[in-house]
Amino acid sequence: EVQLVESGGGMVQPGGSLRLSCAASGFTFRTYDMSWVRQAPGKGPEWVSAINDAGTPTYVANSVKGRFTISRDNTKNMLYLQMNSLEPQDTAVYYCAIGGDGGMPSEEYWGQGTQVTVSS
Repeated sequence: EVQLVESGGGMVQPGGSLRLSCAASGFTFRTYDMSWVRQAPGKGPEWVSAINDAGTPTYVANSVKGRFTISRDNTKNMLYLQMNSLEPQDTAVYYCAIGGDGGMPSEEYWGQGTQVTVSS
């Protein structure tokens, strides 16, 4: 069974940082591109970032460029998103997703999500 379990979300003040983690299991993690997708209340999903199987970032949304960094550890089947200089508009549920080489992964390939709230 494929499982994607996100963690690391929470509430943070503007300008703060968070590191999201995603534990993957049930598939050969090291052979898949991976992504982070977010969805803010009342809005459609936004593709945040993607990374190829070798660990090279392949996509970063303009809205987070220079602030967010995607990475992975294939020895631990883990995906990460380092988020710095957080802004209120970054408030959303963040999903780890399988894929990203052909665009934003469809919802069937997302995890259950972790809430990030940026507020003073």
